Order: sequence, then structure tokens, then C-alpha cells
Amino acid sequence: MRTLAPTHLPATSLRRALNGAPLWSVVVVVAVAALVLAPLVSLIRIASQGEATLWAQVTVDILPAALLDTGMLLAGVAALAGTVGIGTAWLVTAHRFPGRRLVAAMLPLPLAVPTYITAYIYVEIFDAAGPVQMGLRSLMGWTSRGDYWFPEIRSVYGCIFVMSAVLYPYVYLAARVMFLTQSASMIEVARTLGASRLRLFRAIAIPLARPALAVGLSLVLLEALNDIGASEYLGVRTLTVSIFTTWLNRGSLAGAAQIACVMLAIVIVLIATERYGRRDRRYTLSTRRPRVTQPVGLSGGAAWLATLSCALPVLMGFVLPIGFLVREVLRRGFAEQVDDAFLGHLLTTIGLSGVATLATLAFGIILVTASRLARLHLTKVALAIAGIGYAVPGTVLALGLLTPLVSIDTGLGTLWRLLTGERIGLILMGSAGGIVVAYLIRFLPIATGSLSAGLDRVSPGLEDAGRILGARPRELVLRIQIPLLRPALASAALLVFVDCIKELSATLLLRPLNTETLATLVYGHASRGAFEDGSLAALVIVLVGLLPVIQLVRSAEAAPRKAGSPSGS
Repeated sequence: MRTLAPTHLPATSLRRALNGAPLWSVVVVVAVAALVLAPLVSLIRIASQGEATLWAQVTVDILPAALLDTGMLLAGVAALAGTVGIGTAWLVTAHRFPGRRLVAAMLPLPLAVPTYITAYIYVEIFDAAGPVQMGLRSLMGWTSRGDYWFPEIRSVYGCIFVMSAVLYPYVYLAARVMFLTQSASMIEVARTLGASRLRLFRAIAIPLARPALAVGLSLVLLEALNDIGASEYLGVRTLTVSIFTTWLNRGSLAGAAQIACVMLAIVIVLIATERYGRRDRRYTLSTRRPRVTQPVGLSGGAAWLATLSCALPVLMGFVLPIGFLVREVLRRGFAEQVDDAFLGHLLTTIGLSGVATLATLAFGIILVTASRLARLHLTKVALAIAGIGYAVPGTVLALGLLTPLVSIDTGLGTLWRLLTGERIGLILMGSAGGIVVAYLIRFLPIATGSLSAGLDRVSPGLEDAGRILGARPRELVLRIQIPLLRPALASAALLVFVDCIKELSATLLLRPLNTETLATLVYGHASRGAFEDGSLAALVIVLVGLLPVIQLVRSAEAAPRKAGSPSGS
């Protein structure tokens, strides 16, 4: 026994320290956290290597205009998208009017249309050469643009309108769930005390929904900050566009990294603001399932005004864009557009998105199950770090990945040369591997969020029973957790796959030569002033994006039926 003790004691101590989790899973969790942090550390390193004169040039020539445009854009989108999202959610929840059920189901649909596609379509429709202004000139007898005034779509205000038309559903969905689950007793007491509808909305509904609204608005602002296609096309020099132009057009990697660091600081402020908006605001579900608020019927002009108010966002954010795309595809001939080149780009998109989805799900399962099995502070911290990726804009992520990816390629090349004596080129940067890594980092939080929510529904008693029967951690994961996670896995796979297909910023900056996805194909046609040539690719992106939105609508409608009414504490 004395000879065996030194051999088994370290293993036993290590197993006890890991709290039963396999060592390999903890190593992978830490490695994933390091992978997420690597581009951010690299970004700071690149920015610090820039000369002092470069920073002075950036602060004088680029940052003032970029910060002004970014600030105006974020403030305008927050105000407009927040107003539309909250207002429509309150109307369809608290009132009855013609078409209420239909518009309630359709209001989230603009999420299926990426902001850059909406921007391209709105320019085609509302620009000076578009059908709207041409029709006005023909109708009114105007001969030139100087004879009349029309809102300029290629402006910061046009960009605010376009992004708000697409992004308001984030606020709408969050607000609607909260409004649906509010207790009727509070509303009835307020009505008894003589509160008007507006007073009920301002004094009761909004304060109770504030945590959800903070989350919805933060998602809106992060999406607006990440956008590059719409901002660049509409002539708005945001920080994202400035990073892109400074890096590629001016050839200054350090200058782009410095702007990216400023952008990261804004992301941190947005996340901190979202947490502040939810401070000391916890809502629990009553086990008694009290009555929820019943909608009040509207009549006459008020009813039709409510219908119009809810139908207009759907028209501008979904019906108009998809109608334009369908018209262009039919007008140009569907069969003529489905050529070998298009099919090649489609297969590239599906391949990249599929590989990235599988990798993201694999790492997500390891992160979530290891955190569940070990319940270590280390795994919790690593899981939190892995969640940073979605908040990092695609341009910032792509810029930060350059050095780590080149370092990995250099190491692999050195190892291959030592083993075979031959040289190999760039593996990750010379192929689509860099894009897959960027997708993995950016969309891993979607997978871990869905899987964590699914695993929380698994009773710990099942795992305890498995341990009592002698099941090892690997068996607990394969035989209990993963089978019960199948619905969450399917949901996470769909969300990640669709987001990969729509992603433009990181794909645009990391793609190798002669590699096109549907998103970059649409971007290329729009940049050449021939967006209609990419209408089929844009339509495919939108139709695929409808799948998770429909699933999201069903989940949002089912949540209030499963839950009771919230009570503030």
C-alpha cells in the first residue's frame, strides 16, 4: 500500500479538486475562454504598438466625426426602436382592435431581414432615382431634385430609420412577454383609483418591464454598433466603418486597432448600462398563477389607429423589403439567376455555416456540461468569458484575430517543416478556417445560452441517481444530459446557423481571395451599384432567417401560458 499511495494520491486530489468533472473538459473550458480573450488581448497589443503621432492623427482626423455619427446613430435608434417596440407591444397586449392577432404575430418578422439588406432596398426605393421620387416628379411635374424636398435616405437620419425598422422587434419581444405576464390586480387597482390608460402605461407597465426593456435595448444598440453594410452604404461614418476604412483603405492596422479599442470601451459601457437598468429589479413567478391583464376593447377611430400603428412597422420592416426582393427575383428570372456561380456561393455559405455551427455546438456542450458537473468557480468564470464574444463587433473581432491566427499558422508551418522538411502555406488565414473561428467566438454565447436554459430544466435528481448507480461523468453527459438537451440543441443549431449565414462584418474582413458567401455577394453587388443582381442571394438570406424568428414568436407566445404572473421584489 505504501508504494501505491504516491501514485494514486495526486490523482485522487485532482479529482476532488475538479469536483468530479473530467480533466479534459475543464482544460477545454479554459482553452475556449483563452480563445475568446486572445483577439481582445491581441487588439490592445496592436493598438499599443502604434506611434504617438498615429494616435494624435486618429484623435484629430477620425475619432471626432466617427464618435459623433456613432453617438447620433445609437441615440436615434434607441429612441425610435424603443418607442416602436414598447408602443406596439403595449397596444397588442392591453387592447383589442381589428387585426390584433395577425399584427402581433407579424411584428417580430423584420428580425429576419439583415440591416444591410434593408438599407440596400431602401436606397433602391427612396433614392432620387428610385420609383418613389420618380413617381412624385412625374405626378407633380417637377423636373429636377431642386424643385422639391424629400428626406435623404443616405444620411444618419435615414440610417436611424432603416435600423429601427429592422431592430425594434428585440424591444417588442422583451416588452410583450413582460406585459403579458403582469398581474391584473395592479392594473385594476390603478383603474379603480382613476388612472387613465396613459397613466397605467407610464406608471405601472413600463417600470415593471424595465429589466426586459434594458436587455432588448442593449441588443438593439449592440446590433447597430456591429453593423457595417448599412452604415457604409448610407454614408454614415460610424466607428465600425472607420475601422474598416482605416485598415483597408489607409493601410494602418495600428490605427484601426486604436479605433477598435475605443469601440470596445463603448461596448463595455452599453453592457454596464444594461446591467444598471436591471439593478435591484428581480421578478419572481407566483405559484398561484393569478389572473393576467385582459385586453380592453377599442372602438371607432381609436381601434383603426391602433391597427395602423402596429401594421406600419411590419410594412416598413418586412413586407416592403421582401416584396421588393420577390419582385426583383421574378422580374430578372429565377432560373437565369440560379447558375453555377450562385450555387457555388450557396454551397460555400452552407458549408462554412454548417462547420461553424457544429463546432459551436460541440464547444457549447462542453462548456455547459463541465460547468454543471464541476460547479467550480473556474468554469463559471470561463463560461462568463465565453459569453463576451457576441458583444464584440465583427470588425473588432476580425482585427483582433489577425495576430493569433497568423501565430497559429506559423507554429503549424514550423512543426510541419520539422516533421516533413516541406513548407506549407497559411492554413487558417489562407483558407476559410479564420472565418469559422470568428463565427465560433461570436456565436458561442447563443449556444451556451440555449443549452444552459435547457439544462436548467433537467432535474438534478436524475444526475444524482446516475451517480448512485455508478455512472461516470462522461456517461452522465452522454446518457442523461445530451438526450434531454435535444430540443435545446436543435434550437441553438438553428439560431447559430442562421446568424452565420447573415454575418457580414467578420466574413468580409477574414475571407480568403475568391471566397464569397451570400452576405458578401450581396455586399459586392450593392457596392458596385447593382444590388438587384444580388436580389436572389438576399432573398435566400431573408427566407432562411425567417425560421428562427417564427420559432422565437412561438416561444414568446407560449411563455406567458406556462408561467404565472410576475411580482416585483
